[in-house]
Amino acid sequence: MSSLDEHGLIARHFRPLATAAGAHRLLDDAASYAPPRDLDLVLTKDGIAEGVHFPAGEAADLVARKALRVNLSDLAAKGARPVGYLVLLGLPDDWSEAWIAGFAAGLAADQHEYAVELYGGDTIRSGRLVISITAFGTVPPGGMVRRSGAQPGDRLYVSGTIGDGALGLRAATGDPHLHGLVGEADRIFLADRYRLPRPRMALAEAVRRFASAALDVSDGLAGDLDKLCTASGVTAEVAADRVPLSAAAAACVAADRSMLDLCLTGGDDYEILAAVPSRSAPDFESAAMAAGVPVSCIGDVRAGAGPARFVDVAGQELRLVSRSFSHVRTDDPLR
Repeated sequence: MSSLDEHGLIARHFRPLATAAGAHRLLDDAASYAPPRDLDLVLTKDGIAEGVHFPAGEAADLVARKALRVNLSDLAAKGARPVGYLVLLGLPDDWSEAWIAGFAAGLAADQHEYAVELYGGDTIRSGRLVISITAFGTVPPGGMVRRSGAQPGDRLYVSGTIGDGALGLRAATGDPHLHGLVGEADRIFLADRYRLPRPRMALAEAVRRFASAALDVSDGLAGDLDKLCTASGVTAEVAADRVPLSAAAAACVAADRSMLDLCLTGGDDYEILAAVPSRSAPDFESAAMAAGVPVSCIGDVRAGAGPARFVDVAGQELRLVSRSFSHVRTDDPLR
């Protein structure tokens, strides 16, 4: 516990992050932001909690960066350019100023990397460490890409690789089964992918220009695709062998085929899932390449209703044990 009070902590560690004029040096009860006349605001809010989204004892800078990045991932999937954020920090009784300093340093690093600024927030006492961030960005008028625009015939794309987050959770918590599947280098890679998401901000413009619907893959590819289909009033089919896997994830699946189910449903990838009209697919792929973000076409949108089908190379449907992570389940000690 530090000898500084809340105001002292804000002045020392967070005021240097709040350089935007509308943040008012964190000396007021609220911030202000006047979006340019020709832009819409896009707002999102995500929180993470110790023992649920990151292991107990996680480094403070990594906690801060994950908390911010999961929100930036939502903005990217909406086609938005990030502007700023507010942060609520719920601290347990054993907090220290050294931890706060590390947390602020993590925010500072990602503010620089992603060109965002702190606009305000709050600190409270909590039974466990909890961080909740509200982030906002901008798009041209009416330009936010929603979940509800997918049409039959659209192609389905994902950025990056899928499954690293769910496997990385097991690597980060020392799961003995994963330890028996792959070597140390692969486990380190997977744990890093879980601890530090890579929001696809560079892909945001391509999503905005070419996607009919999009969201980020946070709760599992299968479950998040189901959300997109439900919002759009369609269904979809995905070729499981076309879902991109990292070399580490592919090694896990090769050693234990049940790991494919985890890759498709486990979540924590923070990649972008987008439906793109077939006529726009070449332009979307070219724009993604120019942005330096790999994308893979994994299936297509179809007329109908109900959960998306995942099929193997023979066209047989895969029976997934669970479609996605659920925040209201009580049998997941960490996720």
